[in-house]
Amino acid sequence: MAAVLERSFIEICGFERETLPRFREITVNLGLNALPGGVKYPDSAGGFHYEESGKLLSITSNRCIHWSTSGDTVQLVEQSLDTNLLNNAVKLKITHCHLLPGGVHIQETLNNVIILIVTNQTVHRLVLPHPTRMYRSELVTELQMQSIFTDVGKLSLQDPAHSAAIPSPVGQTAGPSASAAWLSHQGEAHYALASPAGGILVITLPPHDTQGSITILELKRSSVMQRLAGWMPTAIRGEQSPGDLALSLAVRELEDDTFIFALCQDHKLRMWSYRDQVCLMETDMLEYMPACRGVKGSPGQGHRLRLAFSPSTGLCLAVYLAVPSRGQFTVLQLVATDNNRYSLDHISSLFATQETLVDFALTSTDIWGLWLDDTNQTVVKYINFEHSTAGQWNQVFVQPAPEEEVHIGADQDPRETYLDMLFSPLRFTASAIVKALQIYRRGTERIADLPWETLKKEVTVAVENELQSSVTEFEFSQEEYRQLQVEFWSKFYACCLQYQEALATPLGLLLNPHTHMVCLLKKGFVSFLLPCFAVDHMYLSFDEYLFSEEDTPVSEDPEVARDVMQLVQCLRLVSDAVPGDMAYEMEKALEHLQSPERAAEMVLENLLANDNENVIEDIQNKLQDIRNPVSAMAALIREMDLETDSEPGGEGPLTTGKRLSVRISLSQLYGSSVAVAVICQAVCQMAMTRVLFCRDLLILQQLYLRLGDNVFLAGGDQLLQLQQDLIPRSSHLLSSYYLLKHISQSLATAVPLDIIDANLQHLSVLELSDSPALASNRSVLSPQTVVELFYQSVARKAIVTQIYSQQQSTALLHWPQMVSSVVTLLAQQLWPNNPGFQFPECLMGNCQYTQLQEYVRLIGPWCQVNVGSCRFMLGQCYLANGEGQKVSDMFFCFFLPPVSKSKFWYRDNKTMDWKAFFETQCGYVLRLLEDVGLPELVIHLATLAITEAVNDPRSQAALWTRIFKHHLDLGHNSQAYEALTQNPDSSRQLDCLRQLVVVLCERSQLQDLVQFSYVNLHDEVVGIIESRARAVDLMSHNYYELLYAFHINRHNYRKAGTVMFEYGMRLGREVRTQLGLQKQVNCYLASLNCLRLIRPDYAWIVQPSSGAVYERPGASPKRNYDGEFATGPVSGQIDILELKDLQKEYTLARSRLNLAQHHPPSAAIAGSASAVEMVSLLVQTGLFDCALSLCQTFKLSLTPIFEGLAFKCIKLQYGGEESQNEAWNWLAANQLSTIITTKESSATDEAWRLLASYLEKHPTQNAQHHRCVINKLLSHGVPLPDWMVNTYKGVDAAALLRLYLNYDLLEEAAELVLEYVDALLGKGHQYFGIERPLSATASLVWLPYTSIDQLLQALNETQTNASIYNKLQDKLNDYHKLVDQTTRRRLQAQ
Repeated sequence: MAAVLERSFIEICGFERETLPRFREITVNLGLNALPGGVKYPDSAGGFHYEESGKLLSITSNRCIHWSTSGDTVQLVEQSLDTNLLNNAVKLKITHCHLLPGGVHIQETLNNVIILIVTNQTVHRLVLPHPTRMYRSELVTELQMQSIFTDVGKLSLQDPAHSAAIPSPVGQTAGPSASAAWLSHQGEAHYALASPAGGILVITLPPHDTQGSITILELKRSSVMQRLAGWMPTAIRGEQSPGDLALSLAVRELEDDTFIFALCQDHKLRMWSYRDQVCLMETDMLEYMPACRGVKGSPGQGHRLRLAFSPSTGLCLAVYLAVPSRGQFTVLQLVATDNNRYSLDHISSLFATQETLVDFALTSTDIWGLWLDDTNQTVVKYINFEHSTAGQWNQVFVQPAPEEEVHIGADQDPRETYLDMLFSPLRFTASAIVKALQIYRRGTERIADLPWETLKKEVTVAVENELQSSVTEFEFSQEEYRQLQVEFWSKFYACCLQYQEALATPLGLLLNPHTHMVCLLKKGFVSFLLPCFAVDHMYLSFDEYLFSEEDTPVSEDPEVARDVMQLVQCLRLVSDAVPGDMAYEMEKALEHLQSPERAAEMVLENLLANDNENVIEDIQNKLQDIRNPVSAMAALIREMDLETDSEPGGEGPLTTGKRLSVRISLSQLYGSSVAVAVICQAVCQMAMTRVLFCRDLLILQQLYLRLGDNVFLAGGDQLLQLQQDLIPRSSHLLSSYYLLKHISQSLATAVPLDIIDANLQHLSVLELSDSPALASNRSVLSPQTVVELFYQSVARKAIVTQIYSQQQSTALLHWPQMVSSVVTLLAQQLWPNNPGFQFPECLMGNCQYTQLQEYVRLIGPWCQVNVGSCRFMLGQCYLANGEGQKVSDMFFCFFLPPVSKSKFWYRDNKTMDWKAFFETQCGYVLRLLEDVGLPELVIHLATLAITEAVNDPRSQAALWTRIFKHHLDLGHNSQAYEALTQNPDSSRQLDCLRQLVVVLCERSQLQDLVQFSYVNLHDEVVGIIESRARAVDLMSHNYYELLYAFHINRHNYRKAGTVMFEYGMRLGREVRTQLGLQKQVNCYLASLNCLRLIRPDYAWIVQPSSGAVYERPGASPKRNYDGEFATGPVSGQIDILELKDLQKEYTLARSRLNLAQHHPPSAAIAGSASAVEMVSLLVQTGLFDCALSLCQTFKLSLTPIFEGLAFKCIKLQYGGEESQNEAWNWLAANQLSTIITTKESSATDEAWRLLASYLEKHPTQNAQHHRCVINKLLSHGVPLPDWMVNTYKGVDAAALLRLYLNYDLLEEAAELVLEYVDALLGKGHQYFGIERPLSATASLVWLPYTSIDQLLQALNETQTNASIYNKLQDKLNDYHKLVDQTTRRRLQAQ
């Protein structure tokens, strides 16, 4: 753990990477005119830290306000390292006024934050709410909070309560040169201004919440002179003199008075009492400066004054005297004596360099200075003025400006190279790029509100357009085009450099006395100073420091420490000697995963070949001074190695044992966008420094190998250790830090939140989406690097937990200690050789697939930790990018025991045995592939995995089930069946079989389904198909037909017949449609055919029980209304159906279909109609042939048919034309015996002919059919056709007579009797079926006397029938006479 810190600091720039204008602009106009002369003040900057900014539980923790002034504008920004502040930036423009340097003073009260602003003509006061009053509860859980500047636009800054003009004498053209401001305990705002003519002017505004007017007080030297030399006349005393022009003012309230310190142009420090309005002390500062000859007579120009107060030391003053060719800091302590007298005790005098001082700050122990050197480069140093005996300033390594020239390799595209440089997170701000783009376009439009990627495109378009417009030739070589690209891109790059240099101009220092944080305020951004680690300190130190230091905290052994310092000096020489092209080649070797040792050897060979300045010889001479180089190298490697065995911090210590307020504060600590950028850039800076360090160390080690025993005092053992241990470790460190550098500079891809949510839902298949590393938490910062994304969403919480789990107190926030710990722990979490795997998980959870692929590629050859997890991640990337063909090897290697037990999967399964782990892990991967739709890959991996699970039937069953499922989905029916048969689990096998049947049926791939052999599965298949057939809709599925084909294919005709008969029965009950009836007919016909293929002795089936409820597999048992299980139906006797029974059912079904075809509405009732009912329905429809066939099959009476046909004849005879037309439809459905072609025939005639043919075809013994027809006709009053009368009287004349009598047809009856008697008497006897008439030798004859008597009685009762009566009576008398004679003769003959 590289936690050893040096005294130096390093600058980390908190670049803003947004192009949105964040400042709200407010203009204040008091109606003043600009002062003549146009005096310009230099830009300045400063800041303010809240009193409780160092307390963890405060709402103002790690919170500050910084400001900068330029001309008439002051920019105010409130920042927090813990929470993103909304509306936190405001730009205040004061018309016709110029801000004084350091003219902004901020103080806080219990309820407000007061900002006091001083210009050359006005003073202003902004009263803003204190954060503790905006959020009164200490439990603030928001990720973003409102800044105190949120409502600044509501203030009326022109009101007298907020602004006032500075009164100036008539003709005065200059404003005050310095200022100080403070807030009294009564709430009054005091402004101390250095008058141009000397003296101090104090302007006081009343408290903001009370009415009052401003007061003005002038402090003059005469105040003190009156006390010291009051007797001197005014002419001798004089008044204001140029000497007491204050160059710097400072104010401090002590006890009940306020002291104003003024460092004046005459090099004197004066202290004024505001309460007494007198000068209490005057000290000549040149007394503390040795060799000040020539200074006393010249007025001071750049003197500065700073105050610092601490309870231990009291009030200290630091005075900077700017004299030609040198500067001096003098630290004094204010001492109070009796009688309200004060004096200054000298503490220290420190000499500064000759650079131009920009700003300095004083703490209770240190002086921090900010300079610009002769080359306009920023210089920052600090020194402890109490304990620095040698006057040695401590170093601060500031960020250098971006490289002026960009090295472009032969294999690189100039455009891509320049874009990478411009949009790297560490080099250029968006503001510099936007300003350069505006200039480059030569346009007046303002570029704003551009996202980072859009800005990148705009830059590309602008440069390419400029290039295209300059080209005059249509054809040129690729090399010429490359040179043009370099020319135009370098021009734009140079423009960006200028603006970046302007924005990086330092304006001031900001020190937080509570957290000891130091910030560097620049014109365009703010940078932070972080403690420098010991290794980085040595490598970055300036030569005068490096070669003067003899000790380092890297080692406690002084001999090793001395050797380390000597070794680092050699490394610095190597660094200076490596040319730019070789440095580029070394970096490319790392990028392309070439051997770092080989690359270092090539660089060394180049150095040896081009050593014109004898650098290698100097290095060899220095190597001679190192007594034990192996120990020194081992100490450096050990210090840089971030490998640790500890797990990343969990939530346990943070969430347990601490108050809720502490837990909430810790959850927000260093979570703002600013803190994220600073910490992650610090990791990047450390990685960049150590990449160079390890590179030079590796080159130096190669040099050691070349020199051999010449530089190893201990001989071959050290050389062997160098070759076998130190060089491989150095190479490994170089690759690791290069990886950290790469990921720290890789921007995260912007992914829509809905895609991230879909990805997390997709990862839920793996049961990993609840991992903290997979949580999505995008920052306000845009765009983020992948390290920033990881830190904010995952690492920060774990790091803070780990830090505070080791601390007893969580009250104070010490920035140097905290930030160094955070940077170290973050680097450890990113370190590839550490056991944690949360960084790749975070990339996967946030859809950063390209960056994740590059990460896995870079660590592939040399990192042996989490190999299986890396392979899985790479496979996941392939899946996300649609490269499924590359996934197989990645995922299968992940199954194998040597690599699979990695932290990614095994962290929660440490107690799981290999079998359970393999099953779980294999299931995860296969489910992932299923979720993305790669069934072929699932089959392939599952097949390979089966070989690994030979002795695990449970895993094999699950894998075979998956193989079956995906083969079936892909339409590989044979392979699916094969997988089904291989499954060792019978229950899973049955489930697969059921699915196979269902799917193939739905696909209508019945041929495959029937032809499978189903070894040992025949009964199961039949049972599945039967249960499916009985459970699903008959018309939408064809399971019965499938089962029929299944049995037919196996020559089981009786089973096939049974299936089709059951199918037909159900169709008749459940499908009351014409289609259903058609299917039923086909089913019965198929069943008949099956039984006809069997020997007659076996041509029978068992009739399925009518109305039976077929139990479905898995169905819940039925209960009665009492909640008890209902008893199943008791099965009755078994009915056997033979061929003739099936024939009857077929005939009935056929008649139903016939009926439905001719009269579709009848289909609904025909399905359940019995044979008798069907006869009636058929007769009604006119299907008499069908009805006759049905009656004959079921041996039913034909009477309904004849009655129905007779009735239709009646209707036709008396119906109209419409009925005639309709009659042809049903007449066509009946087959007539003969067709008459000689004359035109009507429907009525055809109906009578049909009736006659039926009577002829179906005779009965008593002519019952004739009787019923005649009865039907007579009942409707229809005269009997002659042919019917003639036919019937030849069969049963008596019955005809009775029918006539029944319907009162007396004349017809009398006529019939007369004819009948005549027939008996021998006249026309053949018409009545009488073979021989009445005679003595003939057979006996008879008359229906009862009916005749009834006829005679009826005729006798009516007068109209008298003649008929007499005629009939006479005929009977004649008959009786003949009967008498015949009888006598017969008797005589006997």
